[in-house]
Formats: sequence, structure tokens, C-alpha cells
Amino acid sequence: MQNTNDFLKTIQDGYSFKGENYKIGRAMLNGQIVADADVFIPFKTLNRHGLIAGATGTGKTKTLQLLAEGMSDAGIPVVLMDIKGDLSGIGAAGTANDKITERCQLLGIDFKPEAYPIEFLTLSNEKGTRLRATVSEFGPVLLSKILELNDTQGGFVAMIFKYCDDNKLPLLDLKDFIKVLQYVSDEGKAELEKTYGKVSTTSTGTILRKVIELQQQGADLFFGERSFDVEDLMRVNDDGRGMVSIIRVTDLQDRPKLFSTFMLQMLAELYASLPEVGDPDKPKLVLFIDEAHLIFNEASSALLNQLETIVKLIRSKGVGVFLCTQNPMDVPASILAQLGLKVQHALRAFTAADRKVIKQTAENYPISAFYKTEDLLTQVGIGEALITLLNEKGIPTPLAHCMLRAPQSRMDILTDAEIDAIVARSKIAAHYNEVIDNESAYELLSRKLDDAAERNQQPTQSTTSRTAKEEGFFDNPIVKSMARTAGNTIVRSLLGAIGLGGTRKKSKSWF
Repeated sequence: MQNTNDFLKTIQDGYSFKGENYKIGRAMLNGQIVADADVFIPFKTLNRHGLIAGATGTGKTKTLQLLAEGMSDAGIPVVLMDIKGDLSGIGAAGTANDKITERCQLLGIDFKPEAYPIEFLTLSNEKGTRLRATVSEFGPVLLSKILELNDTQGGFVAMIFKYCDDNKLPLLDLKDFIKVLQYVSDEGKAELEKTYGKVSTTSTGTILRKVIELQQQGADLFFGERSFDVEDLMRVNDDGRGMVSIIRVTDLQDRPKLFSTFMLQMLAELYASLPEVGDPDKPKLVLFIDEAHLIFNEASSALLNQLETIVKLIRSKGVGVFLCTQNPMDVPASILAQLGLKVQHALRAFTAADRKVIKQTAENYPISAFYKTEDLLTQVGIGEALITLLNEKGIPTPLAHCMLRAPQSRMDILTDAEIDAIVARSKIAAHYNEVIDNESAYELLSRKLDDAAERNQQPTQSTTSRTAKEEGFFDNPIVKSMARTAGNTIVRSLLGAIGLGGTRKKSKSWF
């Protein structure tokens, strides 16, 4: 049996922080709650990102929910990427039962049913505020990475953006981009090559196919106006609680490229628009990405590098990113190394491959004198997790097997009527759901081509008309042929008269 007093001192020393913090639960030893071994999460380190991992049914979603509640109560805006459609319950008050009451007694906390201020956002036609971005806002570099283009093709995309900027051709949606591609590879090819360089037909064809592939995943719904302002993700409710924005992406599970496109654009926009703040007392925004493996499944190495760079840098802008997935190995090692807070729920060991993954996972956590991590990973109960995080000095805290508190909001989904009511009360839905179709590259180039075709047609018509009026007797083809024959005969006769008529020998005289 481990020494309980030593364990209690280790936990209390490791999880005592200055400033605001949130009690997530209480540490356990040998399967039993240890009184006063409270585990806190300091808000100051939430911008160092985090991971919530564990097998299906072990409580990951509820952990995500209770973390979002604690941040909202502290005035921190939260964004939840809802892949499975089971996070909407945070907008309604929870209901106490015997299990929740018992757990609260064990943890020394009070259960206060609470509904949190939420906003539904959507990338598709689901209920909520529409999220859109223009092609111009993506820029050539990000668009090239999403389309998985090589350096030559990426350079050509940059050339297209430059041409559109110089000629005031707004790139709002994919229709605009496709129209420009078609134009510069045909009618506008000479114009582009004169100013910007050689245009490769092979490159334009490849890029066009990549754009069509993105369209097949529903990207037309995302690209366009009105463009969403990321400042609307960082709102605070009238009562001082952070707004919880739930992005409903339940229909994107089979369209990982569109999901990755959106996530990368959102992070890039946040990084570009927010000022440097270093390590604030609490973050400006925290994003929770459920089923995060969807981002990495089909992502190219260029896309992963871009994501890794943004995750590294966005911390200084006061933004925290939390990835929620079944297995820590789903996350690339370079990104996993950036995640300071780790909440590890139970893993299952059904096969030899599972046991290998569990061993690798255990090696990602601090060595503990009180737990054998590899064995404990398969024994953690539902609503329990292994916790470690970075303290204010950037040092990992001791590993703690923790019983987690229960969410105070509903641990179930909202009804359609409740969702409709929340959308109807939204302060931003009407603004962003308005359909806008401003004049852009597609319309401008179409009109340019139509005008050119009309100009080319008019001179032909006037020339034909003038020629018809001037035609006379000598314009007749038969008359012209006869005139040429007669003329040739006269010329030959004159040349012959002066001795230049040719090389024929004179015929002999018979007299």
C-alpha cells in the first residue's frame, strides 16, 4: 500500500496555483478517493493547449463539457467543434440524480444545475449562424496547401491572386477562382504571360481538378460572403460568462478535407487578427476540437506543417486549442508535444496492437511513484481520468488518477424546438445568414469576354456591308479571271517584241 500522506502532499504541492483556477476533481490512490487531494486547472496555462483522449464510452465528451463550463463561468469564450452532435446539452440546465449527488459528496463540491449561453454555428445548411470565408481571405499559400499543390502550382496560384489584385477582380467563392483559372489558360493567357510570366496549361488543369475535388466535399457552402468575423467568437454574455459557440459539423465526418480546410482557416484568421499578449491571466478564447483525428487522417504533410506552426504560435495570442480523440497516437507527435494539459481516460486492450499503443501512451506521461501507468490506463473507471498539466513555470505536474466532477448542464442533447429557440434569440444569425452575391471575378470576367466578343463581331459586319456596296462588274470572279488571262497574254507579247519573251528557239524557215 502506498503512503497516503506522501501522496496527498505530492498532489497538493503539484496542484496549488496562484491566480484563478478551476477544480476539476479529486485524486485517487489504490482506487479510492483521497480526502483534500483536490486537482485544479489554472486558467493562466490554458493557452498551452491540451488533449482529451480515451476509448469510446469512457467520458471524453462529458470532460469536454465540464471544462467548457468552468471556462465560461470564468468569462472565457469557448468554441466547441461538435462532430457527433452530442454537445448541445450545455445550453440547458442539468438534473441531479443519486449518482451525481454521491459524486459531488465525494469531491466536496455542490451541484448547481446551470444552462450556459450558447450560439449555434454551422458550415452547412443546419440550423444556426452560417460560417463563411472568401477565397481572397484564404490567400494563395493556405489555398495551395489545402489543395495539396506542388511549388510550381503554388507559384501559379500566387500569380493568379496577384493578377486579380492588380485588376480589381474580387475572389469571393470557388466559382470566381475557377473562372479566373479558365480565363488565364485561354483568352487571357497572352495578357497574363506578358506581365507575370509563363502560364502552364498542365498546371491550370491540375489546379482545376483539385478545386473540383474540394467542391465535391461541399466547399461551395463555405466559400463566399458574408465572411464571418472571428471577433464574434470571443463574446461575453451580459452576465459576464463567456459565450459557448457550438459549431455543428455532424455532416462533415465523411468530408475530412472540408473539415481540415475550415479548422486551418479559423486558426490562421485568429492568429492574423489577434495581437500578441504573451501569457495572460486567462486566455481570450479556447477551442475544443472533438474527434480531432478527422483533421489528420487525410491531411498532407504541408497541411500538417501549417497546422503545427499555427498551434505553436497561436499560444502567444491568448488562444488555447484542445484536441479530443480516442487515442493520443491519432495526433502527430510534433503537435502532441505542444499540448500541455493531458486528460487521459481509459484505453481498451483487446489486441496485441492495442497493448502496444497503451505502452506507448504510458510513456507520454510523467513517471509516478504511486502508479504503474501502463496498467492503470486499462483500469480507469468511467468519469475518471489520468491528469497532468504544465504549471506556471512550464513544469509538468505529478500524474493524478482523478475522479472528475459532473457537468452542471444537461448531459444529453437539446430538442429541435430548443435549438430553434436558441437560434431565434441569436444576436448574429440574421446578419450572417443574409444571402449576398456581390459582383466579383466571375461576373467581371464574363462581362469582359462578352464585350470582347461583341467588339470582334462589329468590324466584321461593317466590312461585309461596305464590300457589298462597292462590288460592281469588275468584282465578278469570272470577269476577274478573264482579265488576268488577257493581261498575261499582252505582257508576254510585249516582252517578246523586245527580245525578252522567253527562251524558245525560233522555228526554221521553209523558204
